[in-house]
Order: sequence, then C-alpha cells, then structure tokens
Amino acid sequence: MLADLAIRDETVAKVADDRRLENSGRKDMLSMKYAISLVLVVAASVSAADWPQFHGPNRDNKSLDKGLLKKWPEGGPSRVWETAGIGEGYSTVAIAAKRIYTTGSIDGDCVITAMDMNGKKVWTRKNGRAWKKSYPGTRSTPTITDGLLYHLSGIGNLACLKADNGQPVWSVDIMKKFGGRNIIWGLAESPLVFDDKVICTPGGPDVSMVALNRKTGKVVWTCKGSGDKPGYASPILIEYKGLRQIVTAMSESIVGVRASDGKLLWRYPHKVYFDENITTPIFHEGFLIVSGCVRKGTTSLRLGVSGDNCSVKLQWHNRTLDNKQGGIILDNGRLYGYAELGNRSAPWICVDFKSGKNISKSFPVRSSYKYPNACLTFADGMFYLYSDDGKMVLAKHTDTGFEVTGRLKIKDWGKRPTWAHPVVCGGRLYIRYGDKLGVYDVAGK
Repeated sequence: MLADLAIRDETVAKVADDRRLENSGRKDMLSMKYAISLVLVVAASVSAADWPQFHGPNRDNKSLDKGLLKKWPEGGPSRVWETAGIGEGYSTVAIAAKRIYTTGSIDGDCVITAMDMNGKKVWTRKNGRAWKKSYPGTRSTPTITDGLLYHLSGIGNLACLKADNGQPVWSVDIMKKFGGRNIIWGLAESPLVFDDKVICTPGGPDVSMVALNRKTGKVVWTCKGSGDKPGYASPILIEYKGLRQIVTAMSESIVGVRASDGKLLWRYPHKVYFDENITTPIFHEGFLIVSGCVRKGTTSLRLGVSGDNCSVKLQWHNRTLDNKQGGIILDNGRLYGYAELGNRSAPWICVDFKSGKNISKSFPVRSSYKYPNACLTFADGMFYLYSDDGKMVLAKHTDTGFEVTGRLKIKDWGKRPTWAHPVVCGGRLYIRYGDKLGVYDVAGK
C-alpha cells in the first residue's frame, strides 16, 4: 500500500514513511524496554533461586527472597528435611541449579557433597585431606559458576569440579605452587570467581594473592608486596570510580588489589588478636567496613581513587562492635553484628554506617558455649540470628534493638560450635550443625 502511495504521491509517501519510522522507533523502544524488563525479571528470578557462593549472589549475606514469614509459630518454622553424614565442619551451603553443595570432614578427608533439593546425595568427591589440627573440619564454602564448582581446602588444595557430577577439571596446591603459608586454624577462604578468573590467597612471603584461569587453572597474575600470611576472610570484588579491585583481610592487614593485573594498590594495617582477621569486608558508596575481634572494633575506610590507583583513609572507628566470625550486615544505612567482647551484656550491636555511632545494643539470643559468639543472615526485612550452640531467632530491628518474632532450638546440634552461617534461599532456611544440614520452611503462606 505504501508503494502505491509512493507512485501516486511522493509527498504522501514521505509523510507515511516518516510516520512509519516514528511508530517503528516507538515500537523498537517499547520492545527494548520490554526486553530489558524481561531480562531483569529473569535475572531476579534466577538470583532469588540461587545462593551460588559464600554470602550469596553479591557476597553481602542478603537474600533476594520476598514474601517470607514475619513471625514463626511456637517452636519455630516447620522442618522440611534433615540430612546427616555430610561430615564435620563450619562450611555453609551454596545453592545453584537445584543443587545444594557443602563440605565436611569424613574419616580425615575433605569431602564435597552435592544434594538435590530434597536432601538426597547426588555425588561426593574428596578434595584431599581435611584440616585436622585445632578445631578440625572444613571451613571454605564452594563457589559455583557456569556449571563449575571451586573449593579451597583447609590445607590449600584448590579444586575445580563439574558441578553436575563432581568430575575433576583441575586442581592446584596453592601452598606448594606459590610458597603459601598456612595459619593457626587453617585456610578458610571461599574462592572468588569473576570474568575468567578464580582468586585465592596463599599469603606467601613473595606471592600474596593469585588469579588463576577458572577453566584451566593456569596463572593469570600474581600479587606481590603484602608480606602477610592469609587471613580467614573471603575476598570481595568492588568497583568504584571505574576501578575494579579485590579487597580482603590478610593476617595483619586489609588490602586492595587491582583486579586487572594483580597490582597491590594499598595496604591498611589491621592487627588483631592471634591474627584472627575473619570478617569479610563490606563495600558501599566509596567506603569499606572492616572489623576485628577482642576489642579491635569496626572501622570505616574511605577510598580515594585516582585513575588506576587507589588509597584509603580512616573515616571512623567504633570499638564496641568487635565482630569475630559471625559477619556484619549493612542494611538501610545501618551495620549489624555480634560483638565478641565489646559489650557482653548486650552483644548484638547496631551502628550508623555514616558516623560509626552506636544506635542500639540488645541480646535477642544467648549462647551457652564457653566462648559465646553468633552469626546472622538477612532476608525480606528480617534478621536470622544463630548462636553457636544451635539456637536460631527471627527478629526485626527497632531503634532500641532486636525484637524477636520467632525462636527455634536445634535439639541435637552436635559437640562443636555451630559457626556455619545460615542461608535463606527459595523460601527455605538452611542451618548447618555438626555433620547435619537442616532445612526449614520460612515462606509466607
């Protein structure tokens, strides 16, 4: 029809053509908006169903789940299933493509276990010997990316397996290959994977951090210059003012390493008792939050980026929130965590992110373990607080402290402290204790 109009009247054809192009442009824009929206929805759906690494999709320990229970019935949420025989350890779970992964020490071996969503074991695979010295058992949580699983054992075996069947792809002993130095309670780093790289921290006198090709295990770059042994924390990848860097806690410092080539950008001294740098750093809007036990407290560092380089400067220091191993969560401009010694009478502390001032102190859950401690996770506006003797509470925060809306006590939590961080994913709460994993229904009805 447009061709006929063009023959009869070029002017009319031009107008019609312009209108067609205009409408087509609008349609293209609508199609593009729809496509973007669809991608975001699909991405959100996939992310909400997966917890593919330590502390979740963004390594911030915050679940993307929505519509969860805000209050639990008497005795806690209903248990969906419990599985035993996963081995002793402090590793938490990773969840990807309808598989659950964790690690444990079984007969002295470091064993990676894959389960289906009903708790049935799909496969197991050894990753060398397990850590058997002080507090024996596994530490690191597997990382799953593009069908591959990465795990670092307590003695330094970095393994890459096929996630669907556990078949080995490659492995590297980072202690031998890079002159690494182990630490008092064994390596606990959960591998960081991005782009074509997997990051590990051997902490040798020459090589502090290493990037390996995640498909082949070949060296991409090495970071030199820190001089510290490894810490117990897991690294994070951050980007600020166009500069991507890897931030982690070493034995006596916090470091920033350029992600592209492994250059050590900065080193901030962070000496704690027995080199127990365990808490994974938090990054938000140009600031890093780091914490240390035994009254070391929590510190905010301001990043100063200039081109491909970066420096850090002290913003504030809070001595009360001396987090040991339970982790800190940032939500809505506030930091939440358990203070080891900073405030024993009310160790759950809330701190203002900008100023570092205390907002509240409370004690929603108590521990009977000889060295009291607790960990936490966050989902749908609620906190899941887990003591090291198997007690879990659901709580919301007010300006005066945590208000408990549900309690759960694990009946047989084992002989060791329950230090594995809880996970909320797909409407379920995953709790590790001893050689068992318990799964509870926390989805709203």
